Amino acid sequence: MKIIAGLGNPGAEYARTKHNVGFMLVDALAERLGVDAWREKFNALTAEGRIGAQKVLLVKPLTYMNESGRAVGPLLDWYKLAPEDLIVAHDDMDIAAGTIRLRRKGSAGGHNGIKSLLAHIGSEDFSRVRIGIGRPLPGWTVVKHVLAPFPADDAPKIQEAISYLLPAVECIVTDGIDMAMNRYNPRRKKAAKQEAQERESAEKSSAVPQAERQEGEA
Repeated sequence: MKIIAGLGNPGAEYARTKHNVGFMLVDALAERLGVDAWREKFNALTAEGRIGAQKVLLVKPLTYMNESGRAVGPLLDWYKLAPEDLIVAHDDMDIAAGTIRLRRKGSAGGHNGIKSLLAHIGSEDFSRVRIGIGRPLPGWTVVKHVLAPFPADDAPKIQEAISYLLPAVECIVTDGIDMAMNRYNPRRKKAAKQEAQERESAEKSSAVPQAERQEGEA
C-alpha cells in the first residue's frame, strides 16, 4: 500500500485557499479513481482505492496544517508502512504559482505541515509533490498569503498543475519517484530558470520574520 496525503486545513472557509492545494490534488485524484467512500480515521479523512495493481490510501488530515504529522504518522504505523511508502502533496511559496516540482525527499524548507510530518515520522524519506503558490504580495504576511484564495490570474494555472500532476502521482505509485521525476519535472532550461526563481524566493523568505511562519493554521 501507498499513502497519498494532501496537506491543508479542514473546513469550508479554507477550501479554496492557497494552503489547501494538497487537499485539492487528493480530491481530484479521488475523482479520477472513482473513490468516494471517505471515512474518518486517526484525525484524517481517508479513502481507499487502486492505482494499477497497487492499493492506495488517500488522506486529508483534519488536524490543521501545523499538526499534519499527528494524523499521517499514526496511519503509517497502523498500516506498518515505511516513510518511503508515503507521497505528500503540498503548497510551496518558493516556486511560482502553478509550477510543480517532484522530489524524492528533503527538509521542510519553512513549511509547517512538512515540519510536523518530519517530527512525527522521524524521517525525510518520503516523496513530495510540490505545487507553487508564489510569494506574498507587497505588504502581505505569509499567513495572509497562504490563507487567501488564488487571484483570478493564478486559479487556471493551479487547475492546470493539478491536472498535470494526476498521472505524475500515478507514476510515483507504479514506477517510483525517480521515474516520475524524470518524466514530469520541468526540463533542463526551464528547470534552471525555475531553480533561479526558487533561490531568489528563498532569499526573500529568509527576511520574513519566523513568527509569521508559525502563526495560525499556516
